[in-house]
Amino acid sequence: MEFELTSEYIELIKLLKLVGLADTGGMAKQMVEDEEVLYNGNIDTRKRLKVRKGDIIQVNETTITII
Repeated sequence: MEFELTSEYIELIKLLKLVGLADTGGMAKQMVEDEEVLYNGNIDTRKRLKVRKGDIIQVNETTITII
């Protein structure tokens, strides 16, 4: 899946909510804390991580490319 970024960055937990992988902010935070999210191929537990164009986020079988 591709996500078109219209600003400089988006916080990781907001991205997870916008693309429908998390129903709530709390659920998104828990996913990050539980190390279910890969940022550019690595586990990253920063909830407020600034995701920018060119980054790749993976959650289970879903890959999100930021364009």
